[in-house]
Amino acid sequence: MSPPVQKVVSDERLPASADVVIIGGGIAGASAAYALAQKGHSVALLEKGVICGEQSSRNWGWCRQQNRDFRELDLARHSLEIWNRLSGELGVDVSFRQAGLIYVTKSQSDMAQWGEWIEKARNYNVHSRLLTATEAKKMTPGSVGDWIGGVHSPSDGHAEPSTAGPAIAEGARRHGATLHQNCAARGLETSGGRVSAVVTEKGVIRANAVLLAGGAWSSLFCRHEGLGLQQACVRSTSFFTAPTANVTEGGLSMDDVTIRRRLDGGYTVGLSGRGTVEISPQGLRYAKPFWPMFKERRAKLKFAIGRSFFEGPEAFMRWTNDRPSPFERIRTLDPSADPALVDKGVQFLRKAYPELADLKVMQSWGGLIDCTPDAIPVISAVESMPGLYLSTGYSGHGFGIGPGAGRLAADLIAGDTPIVDPHPFRYSRMIDGTNLGAPGMM
Repeated sequence: MSPPVQKVVSDERLPASADVVIIGGGIAGASAAYALAQKGHSVALLEKGVICGEQSSRNWGWCRQQNRDFRELDLARHSLEIWNRLSGELGVDVSFRQAGLIYVTKSQSDMAQWGEWIEKARNYNVHSRLLTATEAKKMTPGSVGDWIGGVHSPSDGHAEPSTAGPAIAEGARRHGATLHQNCAARGLETSGGRVSAVVTEKGVIRANAVLLAGGAWSSLFCRHEGLGLQQACVRSTSFFTAPTANVTEGGLSMDDVTIRRRLDGGYTVGLSGRGTVEISPQGLRYAKPFWPMFKERRAKLKFAIGRSFFEGPEAFMRWTNDRPSPFERIRTLDPSADPALVDKGVQFLRKAYPELADLKVMQSWGGLIDCTPDAIPVISAVESMPGLYLSTGYSGHGFGIGPGAGRLAADLIAGDTPIVDPHPFRYSRMIDGTNLGAPGMM
């Protein structure tokens, strides 16, 4: 069952033209719309279902710098700065709370990895610090875990995915953007060698630039346009609980289980690194570049054959722009939760915290995380198709870095000085033979 998401009312009329058309109304697309509209560009934001109806409302809600891959750490830092001022800019509470994040562990290898990361992160003015066993126990009052230590970032925070993304989209509208839900983009038109329009199910919008921020659907859309995009999807499971004892104000990671205090007094619970990979045509096509990631993480993954082979974002489908597209057949990806993972999370928390013995699951859901082989997003122009830009492949990091990623995409489209070095996020690394290697810290 899908998690609740704040409703957004669509604009009635599709504009004949816009400076920028954004395909995908998740947090990456909404944040780019907001940043572009702030810069004075006319923007039309298209969403085949509802704003933030897919992974942008199905994540843990963490907004962190801690343990980020260094290639995206600057983007995470800038995102936190934006999160901190968003409520003031928008005039509404976007639910961001800078309550800190804590990781605790029973593993010496975790401690060694975290210590190495902290040493390097000092160059980025990140304030994480290692915790001794005593400190880890003190910062997890009520827990019975035999922690040997941990790591703490007081400047990290969290927000409610169900409300934050829609609030950013509404902020874009207040700056002049138009929002169009249940309006799938079927394809692109070109003129003079560059993108000139987007064909939607409700009509054609002329555009000077197009940003594809389609999440799990981006690779399928790219194939339709003759472009390759190495992308794989992992089905995750999360759930939230009824209000219960307050064991942390922020986010807490213990072994494979993470919790994040919700504004309603319950917890959003996630299972770190665990999920299901369905065998699919797209997965088979890109199996080789994903092999290093698979070797590193296969112990926590399940594999299955299901509907993904025949329908959805990883199937091989063809269509023409004058006919209904796959994006219209599945408005919202709503995979089911894995009951075994929900039970694992509940049992772990009840054991780790006696105060949570009466923990009650209110709702569980699945999500589809779009990954790249190096677990770094693509935020980039597509050189072979002038006028087209990508913002996708966030590999489970998209919510926290969404505001910064939206600003970076807006800077690239507008031709302004980028907020961070865009080189790590270039599209060309997907197609030019760059050795992407194994992903870094998650």
